[in-house]
This record gives sequence, C-alpha cells and structure tokens, in this order.
Amino acid sequence: MIAGNLEIRHDCFTEVVGSRVEVETVASGFEFLEGPAWHPSYQFLVFSDLLGNCMYRWSQSEGITLFRKPSNMANGNTYDREVRLLTCEHATSRVTRAEHNGNSVILASHYNGKELNSPNDIVVKHDGTIYFTDPNSGRGPKYGIERPQELPFQGIFKLDPNNTSLILVAEDFSKPNGLCFSLDEKQIFINDTDRNHIRVFDINADGTLANGRVWAEIRGTGLGVPDGMKIDKEGHLYCCGPGGIHVFDRNGNALGVILLPEQTANLAWGDEDLCSLYVTAATVLFRIRLNIPGLI
Repeated sequence: MIAGNLEIRHDCFTEVVGSRVEVETVASGFEFLEGPAWHPSYQFLVFSDLLGNCMYRWSQSEGITLFRKPSNMANGNTYDREVRLLTCEHATSRVTRAEHNGNSVILASHYNGKELNSPNDIVVKHDGTIYFTDPNSGRGPKYGIERPQELPFQGIFKLDPNNTSLILVAEDFSKPNGLCFSLDEKQIFINDTDRNHIRVFDINADGTLANGRVWAEIRGTGLGVPDGMKIDKEGHLYCCGPGGIHVFDRNGNALGVILLPEQTANLAWGDEDLCSLYVTAATVLFRIRLNIPGLI
C-alpha cells in the first residue's frame, strides 16, 4: 500500500518511521552523491560528490561549504573512534585517514602486492577495527577511472588501524557494497548489489567472519540498487534500494520503503538527537525526520 512517501509492506512500518514522513531537500545540483558521515561533536555532515571529484560539508548554521577538492573520487566515509575521517577513494583504490592536523595517511592500497579494486563503503567497530567493501565499480568508466582489475575477486577486508595489517575476510561476493554492524557488533550485514540481497556474518573473536547467510532480499520498483546501509537504536536496518530506502526489522522482514524521487546511494543519521536520516541521492541531499534515533 502506498501512503504519501511510504510504501507500507507491514502494519508496524508507520510505528517505526512515523505516519507522515516528510522528505526535505537540503541541497541539490550535484553530480552523484555518496558517503555521508555525521560529526558527533561539531554537528556537521561530510559527504562526497563522487563524479564531481570533491567533498562537501553541510551544517545548519553554515549551509554547504567545499570540504576537499580533488577528492580522488571519494565514495564512502566514516569517523573512527578518535573522530578522524576515513575515506574510500575510487580513483586511487585506497582507504585514507585525515589526521587532526590535516595530514592524510594511507591505511590500505594493496593486498598481496596487487592494487585494491576500489574501496567503496567503510565502518568502524568500537574497538577501532575497520571493515570495508572492495567492489570493482571504481575501475569502470561511469563511477571511476577505467583500468584493469588486479585482484581476481571483489571482497571484504578487515583493517587494523594500529599496524595497518589487511586481512581478507570474505571474497564470495559478486559486487559487495553497503555494510553495517548489528547493535551488539557481534554480526555484520553486507549487501551484494548484483544479487539484490543482504547477507549477515558472525564476527569471530579475532575479527574474521563466519557463517555467512542471506538475511533479506531487496525487492522493489524504481531507480536504485542495494547500496548504503545503517541501523537505528532499536535494530531496524535501513538500506538504499529500488525506489528509495528499504526498512527491515531485526529478523530481516521487509517493513516498507521510504519513497524518494531520485536514486539513493547512501545514508547517515544526524542532528543532535540523531533522529534525522540524511540521504545522498543522485544529485540531491535529502533529510528525513524519523521516530527512532539512529547510530553513528
């Protein structure tokens, strides 16, 4: 059933997101937006314009300002536990970290002597361990720089920020994309764009992954593919997909879709109460106020 900006697939959907969901345009006129990340102390959003080869910052008081140009076709961003910005770069096949003094440090660029494909999205556990997806999207003509792929797989990596050791934790994906942790960080959800599903893995004590299985299928009409994902404080999972933002309960049941007029790529919780969902769509940055606060 369609009600305003909602496609309702389960009766409890409106209890999760609200009976009336308003979609606000924060800014527009970009080329292809990705990688929103909310700064918890300074209350601003950083996000990438991948095709524009730059990054922007937005705050309620200052509006849009240029953050970084060139960005090496930055895609996913997140903050580590010291609130340093981590960035996935399509053009350089690297994961970098912005130090507090402004210097940039390369955390990952090669695996077994071969260049990474094009790091896409990235998350950090509370113990500082980093996980990122590495599809080949940034080696094609549309979302990166066309060049041969060196690795024979598209995988998921675990990165120790203290010694920059890189461990391959999964490689049986067709095109890994968005990822997020469960509330207790004992599991990690990773979607596969080509296969239109979300898988869940148990995280072992050493940070490796085990018992991977399909957790939910992403079905719908309209523009969009499985992409960025986040969860709220009650464990509902929000995933970009066909038509907008798909919302699932803890058991992988599809509750409904927040419908949006452009293809969505990623999302992040923000504002002081963390009840605002910032969504990077093709050319527009949207903000959606929801009932349940999220996690950053």
